[in-house]
Amino acid sequence: MSESTAPASPADQIAAGYAFTGPALELGALLWDGTCLPDRQIRIPLSMLNRHGLVAGATGTGKTKTLQLIAEQLSAGGVPVFLADIKGDVSGISAPGTPNEKTTQRAEEVAQEWGATGFPTEFYSLGGIGPGIPLRATVTSFGPVLMSKVLQLNQTQEQSLGLIFHYADAKGLELIDLKDLRAVVAFLVSDQGKAELKGIGGLSTVTAGVILRALTAFEQQGAAEFFGEPEFDTGEFLRTAADGRGLVSVLELPAVQDKPQLFSTFLMWLLADLYTDLPEVGDLERPKLVFFFDEAHLLFNGASKAFLESITQTVRLIRSKGIGVFFVTQTPKDVPGDVLGQLGNRVQHALRAFTPDDAKALKATVKTFPNSPYDLEELLTGLGTGEAVITVLSEKGAPTPVAATRLRAPQSLMGPIDAAALDTAVKSSPLYSRYAEAVDRESAYEKISAEQAAAEAAAEAAASGAAAEKQAKEAAKAGRSAPEAEPSLARQVVGSGLFRSLARSVGTQLGREISRSIFGTAKRRR
Repeated sequence: MSESTAPASPADQIAAGYAFTGPALELGALLWDGTCLPDRQIRIPLSMLNRHGLVAGATGTGKTKTLQLIAEQLSAGGVPVFLADIKGDVSGISAPGTPNEKTTQRAEEVAQEWGATGFPTEFYSLGGIGPGIPLRATVTSFGPVLMSKVLQLNQTQEQSLGLIFHYADAKGLELIDLKDLRAVVAFLVSDQGKAELKGIGGLSTVTAGVILRALTAFEQQGAAEFFGEPEFDTGEFLRTAADGRGLVSVLELPAVQDKPQLFSTFLMWLLADLYTDLPEVGDLERPKLVFFFDEAHLLFNGASKAFLESITQTVRLIRSKGIGVFFVTQTPKDVPGDVLGQLGNRVQHALRAFTPDDAKALKATVKTFPNSPYDLEELLTGLGTGEAVITVLSEKGAPTPVAATRLRAPQSLMGPIDAAALDTAVKSSPLYSRYAEAVDRESAYEKISAEQAAAEAAAEAAASGAAAEKQAKEAAKAGRSAPEAEPSLARQVVGSGLFRSLARSVGTQLGREISRSIFGTAKRRR
């Protein structure tokens, strides 16, 4: 008589859901009934990293260390990574970690072979504010939808800004920096430009004035530094190091923490630019890049319907370009439902329930997880630092069982590197000479200024000519009729209009309209 097989325990059933055959990232060991089980490892298939993800949890629960842990293993697996460093504590990924009692204990608890390791890293900054290789975008490539977000325009004003971009495209007026855009808007609300304003349809002088004031205030906040040339080629993020490891691109943002609308929208531009430039590749064995979008709630605060639709479409489609996106925030409710529904990999750190709003957020978070044998409301409020509730997509694309997990310790430095080391890393990069120095070439501002100067000079010449003509008439008034004069220079100027010559360029190479993508961002010309 054969012995009956005992049913698998819940812990065994959960662990079986993470027994993948292909390459996978090791996240940690299963927690069950208050005990850490090091022989039951929780993992995420490398091929599923382009299915996007969410890392959430209250402040101080270990989200940043989780990013570091995942980024390290991606780099080791040859996958480039992009990290936004909001607080300035991610730069340590470039240096080996410091062994101590805590890391040794954690490694023993989760069966981790821990070894201090630094990873190949490039450091960037927005427009050169703070340490890092400057990242700049032209106003044209940024596009009207993203620009409306940073200017905090309403839907009507956003549509009007789109018309202004359309006008500049059609007239061959290149919008490189903010003064270019301001010059075009200022012209359109000037006496000379009102006729042009009527010609582009649906744009009131009042709305144009609101946009102009918003631009001026935006410049006064120091935002002009972020727009200009040389524009950063986001393809630089896809590089690997000489040893085959993926480069970790760290965007240093502490110097612009007080400009959350700007840096969150700029991150969205980086994603949109990658989407525009990369070819369709479908599902890959490993992604081309994994992009971590920290403080994600800032992106969605006050967002227009058009902006949210563009984000949703970008996230949905960029997977086929080989890009994975992880949003990092405090609770899943910070992310709109249409976006959240596309995030197949979830790492949820502890939540607090100190207030009624906290309790409501906790209940909402629990509803976003598959059914599980855990009491998730109790579990999520009792997790320790460096512990999380995890569910990911299996190699077949199905959700894995919910697993409480004690996470591994990062092998790189858990904290910032010193300022001198950071400065050395930045200036020794081969990209530094390419992007460090700003370039200000002729664009809309210079063209409009030149036209205005020419118009003023023509007006002065016309006035002088009129005076001379009057004197000549008075000298010849002895009964002779003066020959019919050619139209005066003043009438020629008024008749032509300040931008008549630019209007004639529509349909020519100079007057071509720029092709734009989901966000209205310009497609880069190679």
